[in-house]
Order: sequence, then structure tokens, then C-alpha cells
Amino acid sequence: MASLDVFSSNAFSMQELTAALLDRPHVPSRLGELGIFEARGVRTLKVSVEKRGSQLVLVQTTPRNAPAIQGQKNLRTLIDVPTSRIAIDDAVTADEVQSIRAFGSESELRTISEELMERLGDHSQSIDATEEHQRIGAMKGTVLDADGSTLIDLFTTFGVSAQAEVAMDFGNTTEGALRTKVNTSIIRPIEVDLGGLPYTGIHVMCSSQFFDDLVAHAEVRNAMKGFPEGMRLLLGRTARRTLDFAGVMWEEYRGAVGATKYVADDKAHAFPVGVPGLFLSRYAPAEYAETVNTVGLPRYVVPNPDNGDTKSRRTFRVQSQALHICTRPRTLFPLRRGA
Repeated sequence: MASLDVFSSNAFSMQELTAALLDRPHVPSRLGELGIFEARGVRTLKVSVEKRGSQLVLVQTTPRNAPAIQGQKNLRTLIDVPTSRIAIDDAVTADEVQSIRAFGSESELRTISEELMERLGDHSQSIDATEEHQRIGAMKGTVLDADGSTLIDLFTTFGVSAQAEVAMDFGNTTEGALRTKVNTSIIRPIEVDLGGLPYTGIHVMCSSQFFDDLVAHAEVRNAMKGFPEGMRLLLGRTARRTLDFAGVMWEEYRGAVGATKYVADDKAHAFPVGVPGLFLSRYAPAEYAETVNTVGLPRYVVPNPDNGDTKSRRTFRVQSQALHICTRPRTLFPLRRGA
């Protein structure tokens, strides 16, 4: 006959719980899918980013045998950025599964495991959504907490000013005006701020209102003439609505949790892709003896006996010690629909 003290087995250890959670299918998140955030674990609770000043100058000519222009040293600054804990506490009790345990059955662990995995799945999705919210914040330049307070102001952190919001003025239907606006207000300024860094393209995450106005614009419609298949896809018969126009990939971003929209109505956000080290995700170790000085994992599930364990109740914590940032926030351009 199986023991009633199902919580005393190894199935409720930190290693077994974390392994079970990491084995679950990943909950899709759009910025995660794009692969623009370079993710890895670190051993510390802070991440150091080196900011190196670099500039090109025109060199004044000098006569032969005269002193040459003195070169200026590139200054380096080390910036420490802290990770943040995202954690959820919960508990599983024997009474929650008691009613479906057959007398004399050996299936208690399976039943407890099913209840546990359902809870872990729910909490894992909540943390996934929270991390996506932080990635969106990094894409905007300000990473916000769930209550709307600021976790990291990347402009202050890196000592730069935010770009002014670009008014796309979709009401201007003059042929070529929209493409010119994209070139002069998005593409070229991003290239200026990237300097000599390589990039593979520019992506814009749009609200539904912004995307609809873009799609309806006469210049976009004219550009799509002769491409019926492209127009069919454009009009929304795919799971994700995207548009390649003027050398920029535009995408309707539909992420939200409750009333919190990740991209606000009438807004859009442009950013370069394919830039080495531009977007970073770092995971620090959890705050437990077993994880000290180890390389951090994206997710931990930890038994939490200090939170009221008994013989019939076991508590646990699902957590991530994460950081999502953009290291060159001047390359981030906010856009709006109006003039």
C-alpha cells in the first residue's frame, strides 16, 4: 500500500520540480520568437555592460615635420544593471487530491504530480507573460513592473536621451510621402545611432489601429498592386499580420494581459534587428544555497518549507531572476498614427 506522506519523496525536491517545469512546452511570446534577445545564464545578480565611446573625426592636415593632431582616447564606462526576481508562491494539499485517490492505490504520486504540473503550467505562463512585458519595455527603453512603476530606465542607465516620437501622418496621401517619412525619420536616424555596427533590418511592432491605418494607406495599396497573394496574406488570413514596406517589417502586436496592452493604442515602436549585443536577456541564480555561484536558469521551482509546510501540505515557489535590456536605447524609435 502506498504511503500517505507523498510529499516526503524525491518527487517534491527542487531538482525534480525544476526539471519537470523546464520539460514543459514553451509558451510562445513574439519577441522571444524573433530571437533578437541574446539569452544566457550568469552567476551574479548584476550584469555589467561596457559602454565605449567611439567617434570618427575629420583630421586637419598639417605641414610636413610639424606636430600632428593628437588622438583622443576612447573612454570606457562599466555600467551595472541589476536583475529582478519574478516569483509566485503556491501550495498543494493532500485534501485537494484525496477525493480522486482509490483506496489501496499506488497512484498518489501520479495524482499529486498532475495537480502540481497544472499549477506549474499556470504559473509558468504568468512568468512568461511577465518576461515578455519586460522585453517590450526593453524595446521601448523603459522596463516597467506589473504595477506600472519603473524597473529600469535604460535612457538614464546609459546616459542618453530618448528619441522624439515620430508622427507618421497617415492622412498625407501624397505619393512617396510615406516612404520618405520612413527613410528620413526611422531608417536613416537608426543607422546614424548604430554607427558602424552591422544590422540586418528594421522591425516595427504596431498597435492594431496603427497597423490598420498603414495597410489602408494609398501608397501601401499601390505598392501591393500586382501581388495578389501578398495582398491576401496582408489582409489577415494568417495567424500573424505583417507587412514588408519601404525596407521595414511592420507587424501587428497583439500581446496583452487583462487591460494592460503591451503596445498602446495608436502607437508603434521601431528597432533594428541583427545587431550583436543590442538586446540582452540574462538569468541569475535563485536565492538558495543550492544555486549560489551557479549559472542561472530561466526558471526555478523550489520547495518553500518556510511558508507553512505540514505533513498534508507542501508549498513551492516558481521564480525567475531575470534581466531584459537594450544596450543602445537611442536606436529605439516610438511612432504614432497622427500628424
